[in-house]
This record gives sequence, C-alpha cells and structure tokens, in this order.
Amino acid sequence: MSDLLMFSARTYYRLIQLYNLEVWPLHLLAFAAGLALVLCVRRTGAGRVAAIVLGICWLWVAWAFHAERYTAINSAAPYFAAAFAVQGMLLIFAGRLHASHDRFGPGVLSLALLGYPLLTLLSGRPWQQAEMFGIAPDPTVAFTLALLALCQRVHWILWPVPLLWSAVSGATLWTMGAPNAWVVPLIALLALMRIIQRRRQRCAAGC
Repeated sequence: MSDLLMFSARTYYRLIQLYNLEVWPLHLLAFAAGLALVLCVRRTGAGRVAAIVLGICWLWVAWAFHAERYTAINSAAPYFAAAFAVQGMLLIFAGRLHASHDRFGPGVLSLALLGYPLLTLLSGRPWQQAEMFGIAPDPTVAFTLALLALCQRVHWILWPVPLLWSAVSGATLWTMGAPNAWVVPLIALLALMRIIQRRRQRCAAGC
C-alpha cells in the first residue's frame, strides 16, 4: 500500500489546511446545514429537505475538495469526485431521509457532526487542519452513515458510495500512519450492524 500512495501524511494534511483557509467562512454555513439536518430528519414531511441539503454537501465536496484540490496529489481524485457527485445527485433526486424515533438519534448525529473535527486536536494537529462535515469527505461520509443507519427506511441505493469511501479512506489513512484511520470504517461497520439488527427485529416481530 505504501508503494502505491503518492503523497505523505504531511502533504495531505497541508492540503486540508490550505483548503480550509481558502473556503472559510463556509464552515459556518456547513455547520448550520448539519444542525438543520439533525432537526429536519426528526420532523415528519422534512425528509426531502434533509436529503437535498445533504446532497448539496456531497456535491460541494465532490467539486471543491476532490476535483479542485485532491487531484493535485492523487490521480484517483477525479474518480472520487465522480462518486461523490453521483451520491449527491441520488440524495437530491431519490432521497427521503427521516430518522426513526430513537432517543439516541440526535446525540449520535450531533456526535458525528462535532466529534470528527475534535479528532484533529486529539491527534496533535493544528486546528486549521480540522476536517468538518460538508467541507471535507470523511466527516461528511461519517455523518451520512450515521443518518442512514437511523432512517426508518433502508435506502440501499444510498449506501454503496459511503461504504466504499470508508474503505478507501481507512486504507489511505492507515498507510499514512494516521491515528484516526479506524474511525470512518468503524462508523460504517456500526451503521451496517444497526441496519441488520433492525431488520432482524422487524422480522421477529412479523413472525
């Protein structure tokens, strides 16, 4: 894996830092969008709005991060941009996100929204390199997986891209020796386990 990686951890996080400086203060808008999603997915009839807002976030990351910046250090970035764009379009045109009435739901989504940027400080990197929902790919995928796991309906068409990215990101960060390489893959695993558990419960109730 290390022979295939075209950049170092220092280069990657420097890219994140420059990207953050260039797009600031869009972070405030992204954070507001994340809070709106936490509220929308709990409201009946707001599922389409939630899907559209989340889809716009995916499209932004596809263009602003992958297509415009990540391509400078990773030749596979155009493919990542295309995948994120497809996910964004699926959310906008086919998504309907309404979370189940789980008392832990808002807390899980809030943790996905706020927790990932804190990993930057815990790993000893400067706050300018913090990765945030709606701006960077990993926290956007983490939030999406948490939301999909809480949805009342299983939208299987919305799962492949986040799951594939969790594997790609985990492998990339692990190769770079990043301490948070396990975070997104673990969230993906927990999200899948949550869906499987709910399907089993429904099957048992139906039987």
